[in-house]
Amino acid sequence: MYFGKVEVTGVDTSRLTTLSDREKKELLRKSAEGDTAAREKLISGNLRLVLSIIQRFAGRHESMDDLFQVGCIGLIKAVDNFNTDLDVKFSTYAVPMIIGEVRRYLRDNNSIRVTRSMRDLAYRALGVKEKLTTELGNEPSMGTIAKELGEDEKKVTAALEAISEPLSIFDPVFSDGDDSVFVMDQLSDKENTDETWLEDIALREAMKKLNERERSIIKMRYYGGKTQVQIAEEIGISQAQVSRLEKSAFARMRKNM
Repeated sequence: MYFGKVEVTGVDTSRLTTLSDREKKELLRKSAEGDTAAREKLISGNLRLVLSIIQRFAGRHESMDDLFQVGCIGLIKAVDNFNTDLDVKFSTYAVPMIIGEVRRYLRDNNSIRVTRSMRDLAYRALGVKEKLTTELGNEPSMGTIAKELGEDEKKVTAALEAISEPLSIFDPVFSDGDDSVFVMDQLSDKENTDETWLEDIALREAMKKLNERERSIIKMRYYGGKTQVQIAEEIGISQAQVSRLEKSAFARMRKNM
């Protein structure tokens, strides 16, 4: 195996080595300084990462050997373009680079035809995206990519969508032994955050400490959408009493939370 043309045919993947985070950092530093031996060791030590990523494409009837070679090209690009000054794990940077290279290969061999001009624009956009990701340390917005290209943002978005492929949220993007990272793990959810989840638990626990009448009023008022007057009529007390019980319940809940 040598890493100019990325010849990987016949590699015994069961014997692929792995590197610790400390070893990766040291090899990345040396590689950035021009140490070719460190560069080759770094590439060799991350071939398991390539192997784990291409497993997600196994059902496409593509040659796994070809995909492995293509994935290695992405790995080499990640090694050569990684900015050691940024506080980013190498795998965080390398995974999308490898996936991007494999997807580019699959798009080139896709039976669905896309116009040449749209494909060229999409590839230019991908190139700019990779360049800006390296420079900025994070993924640029579509507007930033379009501005760099001097193209309309909607046109660039349409071009990239035209060459994209459907993706399942259950597709793995990285696997290290029994620990896998799936697409769904990388999706953000602004509504169901850890803070919201913890607040819901605290709220339920505080509700349990109310007496039956207070709990009933809070449920009807804020889960059932009823007014104090409607609640008063339903349980047979005055609206003023409902208001006092509601305030008392809130005071106890705040104390318990």
